[in-house]
Amino acid sequence: MSSSKRLGNNITSAYFSAANSLKPKNARRKIVAYVESYDDVLFWRTLLGNYEDDTRYFEVMLPSHSTLERGKRSVLMNLLYGNVGQDMIACVDADYDYLIQGATQTSKEIISNPYVFHTYAYAIENLQCYAPSLHNVCVMVTLNDHAVFDFQTFMRQFSEAIFPLFVWSIWHYRRNIYGQFTITDFNKVVEIGGFNVYSPEIAITNIRNKVWKKTNWLRKKHPDAKDSYLALKRELIELGVTPGTTYLYIQGHHLFDKVVMPLMTKVCGILIRERESEIRHQAVHSTQMRNELSCYSHSVQDIEQMLKKNMGYVMSEPFRRTQKDIERFLGIKERETNGE
Repeated sequence: MSSSKRLGNNITSAYFSAANSLKPKNARRKIVAYVESYDDVLFWRTLLGNYEDDTRYFEVMLPSHSTLERGKRSVLMNLLYGNVGQDMIACVDADYDYLIQGATQTSKEIISNPYVFHTYAYAIENLQCYAPSLHNVCVMVTLNDHAVFDFQTFMRQFSEAIFPLFVWSIWHYRRNIYGQFTITDFNKVVEIGGFNVYSPEIAITNIRNKVWKKTNWLRKKHPDAKDSYLALKRELIELGVTPGTTYLYIQGHHLFDKVVMPLMTKVCGILIRERESEIRHQAVHSTQMRNELSCYSHSVQDIEQMLKKNMGYVMSEPFRRTQKDIERFLGIKERETNGE
């Protein structure tokens, strides 16, 4: 075994505990938080940074210093060696592992290990698409605060439309027969396709029809599944998947790339054209118009980058649940977090 691999195996919570013990008594304790990828660093830094004080601080990092291996598997390998603990934690996307409630070994580790923390929502991308924050993202992109589209209503209706099929998706994964109805199969059904900002009900109706056809097909394929399906439906609601918030629990990349980004692109396009039209009408002469249009053009931001930097999710229920998990780990009482 190479020296780098031996060193990697020795980087455990006990290692950091020992390192902390060598510091002066009044020095802050360092807690290492391993995450899946570069994109996850800011999210977990935002969350964990709220709990730093004169006694502790967090360092968010990728799980491997010697290779470029990334992802949940790399983070959770620390569990295999018993590496996580009070001074080293694992922070991952929930994916389906939270909702299948121990149906796989990875799921068992994620929901039962006190040193593993997850997003509750499928992934960070879902939280970046938190519906109540999307209008603010449009303002960040376009510098236009005109609310031309009701994101919250649309995402609620979209969620309600796909919820029956989402229950079927989890039903298959719980039984380890997901090959019969994969996440990819689910995504194909719930794709929005063509979308008109001024007539969003057409897209919702189309999705409802596609979901009805697929759920009807699944009911016929599994005629004895009614009771287990209804029981799972109730359980998912208890776990936090309400019909109106299903979008937070579907595959994050699909939601980000195939639902929210196309929607944001069209809405932001309208807002940009609206602002440019205002400039053209208000300009006193052509030179002023060109200067103002140029200035505004340089002020417009990239939609995808603004969405990835969106932190409006801090008010979402999944984010708050992760916060509570961190508070339990740190031994922070609820009254302390409320400033009492």
